[in-house]
Amino acid sequence: MSDLSTPADVLKTHRDGATLMVEINGGPRQEFGETVARALEVLVAEVDQDPDIHAVIFTSAHPTRFISHADVTWLQEGGVKLKARLAAGASAPPPDPDTFGLDRLHGLFLKMNSASAVFIAALEGPALGLGAEFSWACDLRVMADADAFIGQPEVLLAIMPGGGGTQRLTRLVGSHRSLVAILEGKPFTPQQALAIGAVDAVAPRGQVVAEAKALAAHFGKRHKASIGAIKRAVYLGGSLPLPDALQLETREFMGLDMAPEGQRRMLAYEADTETQGDLPLYVGDGYASALASGST
Repeated sequence: MSDLSTPADVLKTHRDGATLMVEINGGPRQEFGETVARALEVLVAEVDQDPDIHAVIFTSAHPTRFISHADVTWLQEGGVKLKARLAAGASAPPPDPDTFGLDRLHGLFLKMNSASAVFIAALEGPALGLGAEFSWACDLRVMADADAFIGQPEVLLAIMPGGGGTQRLTRLVGSHRSLVAILEGKPFTPQQALAIGAVDAVAPRGQVVAEAKALAAHFGKRHKASIGAIKRAVYLGGSLPLPDALQLETREFMGLDMAPEGQRRMLAYEADTETQGDLPLYVGDGYASALASGST
């Protein structure tokens, strides 16, 4: 893989096989601000285009926190600028086209949901507000079993989640549980988060990254184009009316069905059926072997 063009002082990266390790540096207070958002935007686009990267693990440069929360100044100044433009009405100058507001932030997270790689948050410490929302936007989350928590405290600042928390957390844990947690502003403990499906695994702090790497190695064995198609069908199709969602699934399926790799594997499966006298997934440990290797 060619070197990533993201600034190394914000996102420190290195390769571990088909997994890209990404250390996020949000400054001394480990905040998610515009600089981090812009760097992630570049990284996600490059990961999606790199055929050799199948998984990405996000870690933190901070010794005790994953991501504290959003850069509050970034949020506050955004509100002031919007208020001024609304007050100016039709005479207001258009916003700078390079502005990184909520629409662009949502676009970044949606690109993560559509990208052909598995994104994993290695939560060795707390993740609040936009830190939690970034974690919800990842595909998998591994959390330390102590000294870590995750949640949406925005109501305590007289605002509400704006980076997708009301929608993504709801899709993970259900509407009522999400509503109560966001209304109260109290984060989930590791054990609570695991029990309700807000995170996928809990491990001792020193083993969080190792657990994330194990997940990355497992899911990263899957065909990269299939990863992207499945993610788009689940994330984007899951909130569509069923007829529209089925059409989206059909488009993604047919794209893979016509592709050379899909054709090659299906023909090989047919040939193995003739050779083995039964469907390969039903012969011996065929299914278990396919799950472990990511391919029949």
